[in-house]
Amino acid sequence: MKLVSVNRKSKLENRYHRNMGRICVQVTRIRKHFLGIPYKTVHKYRQTYGGEVKDCEDCVISKNELSFQ
Repeated sequence: MKLVSVNRKSKLENRYHRNMGRICVQVTRIRKHFLGIPYKTVHKYRQTYGGEVKDCEDCVISKNELSFQ
């Protein structure tokens, strides 16, 4: 068993932007694990509908604001 490993997992998340509305994007996280317990997220990115890969910190799409005004 390894002491430190790096795993990559993808999942769908609902995001909201006032110009685009609600979108469902696939977010991939790369995490470090120590004895199977995740302790640090190394990188987090998402893929757009056009296939372009963007960093989640660069985009201004909110995960929490899913209320329509």
